[in-house]
Amino acid sequence: MNMKKLVALLLALVMVFALCACGPKDNQDTGKKDDGKKTAMKADDIPDEMTSSDGKYQVAFVTDVGDLKDKSFNQGTYDGVKLYASANSKSYKYYKPANGDKATDDDRYDAMKAAVDNGAEVVVAAGFLQGAALEKAAKEFKDTKFVFIDGWAFDELTNLAAINFREEQCGYLAGYAAVMEGYTKLGFTGGGGGTNDACCRYGYGYVQGAEAAAAEKNVKVEMNYTWKYGESFQPSAELQTLASGWYKNGTEVIFSCGGSIFDSITAAASANDAAVIGVDVDQSYTSDTVITSALKGIGEAAQQALTAAYGSDWANYGGKLTTLGAAEGAVGLPTDTWSLKNWTVDQYKAMFEKIVKGEISIDNDFTKLASTDHVDPQSRQVIDRIPLRRETRTLSLRFLFAPEQPRRVQTRAPRGARGAKGPLG
Repeated sequence: MNMKKLVALLLALVMVFALCACGPKDNQDTGKKDDGKKTAMKADDIPDEMTSSDGKYQVAFVTDVGDLKDKSFNQGTYDGVKLYASANSKSYKYYKPANGDKATDDDRYDAMKAAVDNGAEVVVAAGFLQGAALEKAAKEFKDTKFVFIDGWAFDELTNLAAINFREEQCGYLAGYAAVMEGYTKLGFTGGGGGTNDACCRYGYGYVQGAEAAAAEKNVKVEMNYTWKYGESFQPSAELQTLASGWYKNGTEVIFSCGGSIFDSITAAASANDAAVIGVDVDQSYTSDTVITSALKGIGEAAQQALTAAYGSDWANYGGKLTTLGAAEGAVGLPTDTWSLKNWTVDQYKAMFEKIVKGEISIDNDFTKLASTDHVDPQSRQVIDRIPLRRETRTLSLRFLFAPEQPRRVQTRAPRGARGAKGPLG
């Protein structure tokens, strides 16, 4: 290994392990060695688009649905790509699949093929929707390495590495923090219509954290929970109206989990003097309504995978799934920017350490979220063990955590729902 690769690897490792005390930080600094000194760089200072002298781009990023500048998943991942490329003198380019939120597997594959045709040595793709296209591209372009963020592994494809996260852990921290701060009326809005596993894990962790804090403080906590209007990960007037209605009816803080739907939630919060919890990256810089964010180290993971791709560690990633959580310093809350006043950084660090050690167990099987008996308020029929994904596409859940009773879940049926078995038939 030459000195340049060694320096890059050491920087990546230092960055990862430095996060372990309090979780990841957005817009992570990196840098080059210059006469023994480190020159800090920030992702915002690196252009999103560059000009290559030979028209080739060595590192490519293929976006998920939504915008590149979504202040969340796409942007956070690409920040990591830019930081690595800049620190290691690699040319880079991003590719957005055709047809936007209606992109097909073919559209995503075409973007990956364009990246390879333009000289990509490594292609980083964000989002679970990339799976089919990535499998096809990795089989076809054996000499190119692929990184699947928020995805899964293909055992036979050693040129593809998958990385995902324990979102339930930082979701738990966000829900716990909100209640410990003093909020008792919470909300959750998710992207992907309940089909995105990462968003589902965030939401389930959030519910568990809020429930745990309610029990510890011996207080009653209510939560509105829905995937409605979040299928496209885009802001919408409908979602803003829904969030405004929640706020007007007493909801104090909403966890916005779904890329650019964040803009709808912050708009509603601003109009109602209410609060928001961000997701994926530290979103405090975007709105005064953000009290904290549930972070996962997507940018750091991209840098780590790229370091392996250009170094000697790829065998530990290719054909495998790497899952990162609190123990790896890959999830957490941004203690340096949060506006929490009643739950201290020291208390947070103590809880974080308990999660690292396994002293606090957080379930990631989000299908259990809707496993309690549900009562249809129209027919009074009991709906037993409805799977989360199916239910939350048409229904909004309402959780009540009370000291004297176990979790109770109420549902609000869509208008016009009929049938002897309840609204889902």
